[in-house]
Amino acid sequence: MTKNTLYYGDNLDVLRRYIQDESVDLVYLDPPFKSDSDYNVLFAEQDGSRAAAQIKAFGDMWQWDEASAQAYQEVVETGGQVSQVLQSFRGFLGDNDMLAYLAMMAPRLVELRRALKSTGSLYLHCDPTASHYLKLLLDAVFGPVNFRAEIVWKRTSAHSSAKRPGPVHDVILLYSAGDRYTWNPQYQDYDDEYIEQRFRKDERGRWFKDGDATGAGTRDGETGKPWRGFNPTDKGRHWANPPAKMDELDAAGDIYWPKKEGGWPRLKQYLDEMPGVLLQDLWTDIPPINSQAKERLRYPTQKPEALLERIIESSSNEGDVVLDPFCGCGTAIAAAQKLQRSWIGIDITHLAIGLIKHRLRDTFGDDITQSYEVIGEPVSLPDAAVLGKDDPFQFQWWALGLVGARPVEQKKGADQGIDGRLYFHDDVAGAKTKQIIFSVKAGRTSVPHVRDLRGVIERENAEIGVLLSLQEPTKPMRTEAMGAGFYESPWGTRHPRIQLLTVTDLLLGKGVNRPTQHGNVTFKKAPKHTRETGQQGGLFKK
Repeated sequence: MTKNTLYYGDNLDVLRRYIQDESVDLVYLDPPFKSDSDYNVLFAEQDGSRAAAQIKAFGDMWQWDEASAQAYQEVVETGGQVSQVLQSFRGFLGDNDMLAYLAMMAPRLVELRRALKSTGSLYLHCDPTASHYLKLLLDAVFGPVNFRAEIVWKRTSAHSSAKRPGPVHDVILLYSAGDRYTWNPQYQDYDDEYIEQRFRKDERGRWFKDGDATGAGTRDGETGKPWRGFNPTDKGRHWANPPAKMDELDAAGDIYWPKKEGGWPRLKQYLDEMPGVLLQDLWTDIPPINSQAKERLRYPTQKPEALLERIIESSSNEGDVVLDPFCGCGTAIAAAQKLQRSWIGIDITHLAIGLIKHRLRDTFGDDITQSYEVIGEPVSLPDAAVLGKDDPFQFQWWALGLVGARPVEQKKGADQGIDGRLYFHDDVAGAKTKQIIFSVKAGRTSVPHVRDLRGVIERENAEIGVLLSLQEPTKPMRTEAMGAGFYESPWGTRHPRIQLLTVTDLLLGKGVNRPTQHGNVTFKKAPKHTRETGQQGGLFKK
């Protein structure tokens, strides 16, 4: 099997640098989109002078700016059908955020098509606002003949909307790389109305419908002989089973005898033995993730695992490679792991990579870390220094992920000296949730930073404060930290109230000095996966 891999970085760069031609069996992507924006905003003309936007976690941040204008130009200059359709979009849409979205998607779809095997398929999960444009773009990339389905998934229940029908569905576009693509028939449960119309209960309480006990054409053997006074030859037919077998079925109660006089015996077909109806392109049987769902991670765009399992089982086999280039909280990866597929995940935020690592470990156990590698994360002090200089937010998310802490919502000027939190229990009952406050510094640090952190933990009534930094703390800083004293747990263990950790400490595996009797409850533990249940729990604890 291919080595499972998580990549941190821009998926376009990763696809071009690392993913070989025809190496992937199935692609699923759910690219970020401004699904909650006003429709008119998406199509408003832009002057292209906005600063290039960085794609942050949980954000649908495609914007028409210098970066997207450059992406558009690069695609156009390559020529071909993709260039033609993108130019048509610009002529029709103008320079706006919708065009930016399509311009950024175009080269990524080209690379994903390159990576697919000839038997592979791609599922693009999108909002109805953009689905028709993406379908044309996919036609240009894959060819119209390789369009296989437009799946409608009911993602929510009734939705109030004052001036239009409530928007309750997503669109999933399915394209294949060729005409010999992998397809494993799947089944959906019969709906209640169909069951009520076609099935009835027998004397044993089993739901059944009656089916023909004969087949077309006459036979000279056992199946052509009369049984219980019914001669199938007279009707130009034969029994589906020999008379002796029919006797067995009747004795077992598996023959239905119509009440109408002269009615021919029929075979009982039991509901609990039937696979269901073959999969259609309208999916209403997979509910969204509600507030009580065990798998809920509180990630805004999270999709149900059952949805990804259906896609993966339909278009891949055990041992195949599944790729998700916008892997977010890792639902496609968790489903692929559960279904014995190899997988590749790509995301542009260290926060997402950290979430996925927690999810995999909680669900599949600590040994799962030996079955995959992460490429693009800092592995040395110089790597971390580069990340801290280039993107302080990403540095924060990466550092906090190493100690199992949860980042706070990043709003300029609103963090109040808090970059992350870690929650724990250390009393016998585990009734009171206690917290550790984190401050992360990629630049120079000094004694005032320690004093500020001490003030924050007093203000927040936190038990411990931790300063994570690139630089080694000075002796005055250590002295200031020791002056904060110790937190004493109910178990009698003592832990410094202010702790100073460096990137070097983290890379060497050193963690926060804290009570461990009841563990870290910042992330909810996901139930262990078993072949029987395959359950997946949530990570974030609210």
